[in-house]
Amino acid sequence: MAARVLLAAFGLVVAVDLGSLLAGYPEIHLAVKPLLLSVLAAHVAVRGGPPLLIAAAVFGWGGDTLLRFEDDTAFLLGMGSFAVGHLCYLALFARYGSTPRRVIPLGAAYAAALVLLVVLLWPDLPAGLRLPVAAYSLLLTAMAFRSLRLGAATAAGGLLFLLSDALIAMDIAAWNTPVPHDFWVMSTYLAAQYLLVRGVLGAAGTPGSEAAPDRLRPAVGA
Repeated sequence: MAARVLLAAFGLVVAVDLGSLLAGYPEIHLAVKPLLLSVLAAHVAVRGGPPLLIAAAVFGWGGDTLLRFEDDTAFLLGMGSFAVGHLCYLALFARYGSTPRRVIPLGAAYAAALVLLVVLLWPDLPAGLRLPVAAYSLLLTAMAFRSLRLGAATAAGGLLFLLSDALIAMDIAAWNTPVPHDFWVMSTYLAAQYLLVRGVLGAAGTPGSEAAPDRLRPAVGA
C-alpha cells in the first residue's frame, strides 16, 4: 500500500511540475523539482528494490536539485551527479540483464548518434563545457545502449534520457529547440526515470513486479 501511495504521489508531483511549465509558472517548477526523484527513490526503497537503484534515483535527485541554479559550477556538479546515477544503472544492467544478439548491431547506431551530436554541438558549446559534455554524453550513450539488456521498458527509458539531455545540450549551444523547452526536457526525463526504475524492478524480481523473462536471469553475454 505504501508503495502504491508513493507511486501515486510521484504521478501527482509530475503532473504539477509539467502543468506548471505548460502554464508558465517556473517558480512552481523550481519548488517541486526536488520532490520528483526523492519520491521515486522512496517508492523503490519501500518496494525493496536493489540499493543501486535507490542510489540511481538519489543521484538523479542530486542532479535535479543542483540544476536549479543557473551557473556553470552547479551545472557541472549536477551533471556529475547524473553521471554517478548512470554508473549505477550500468551496474544494474550488468547484474540483471543479458544482451540479445539482435540488438548488438544497434551499438553502431548509438555510437554514430553520439559522434554526430558532439561534432555538431562542439563549436557552439562554451569552451569550458565542451569536454565535460562530451564525456558525459559518452557515459549516457553507453547507459542507453546497455539498457537494451533488460527489455522494452528500460530501452525506452534509455532513449528518452538521451533525448532529454540532447535537448539540454542543444539549449546550452543556443540552438532552437521545441517550445516550451523545459516542458519537453522534463517530460522526456521523468518518463525515462520511471521506465528505467520499472524495468529494473521487474528484472530484479521485486515483489509486486511482473516476473522477469528467463533470459534476464542470470546476467550472461556481452
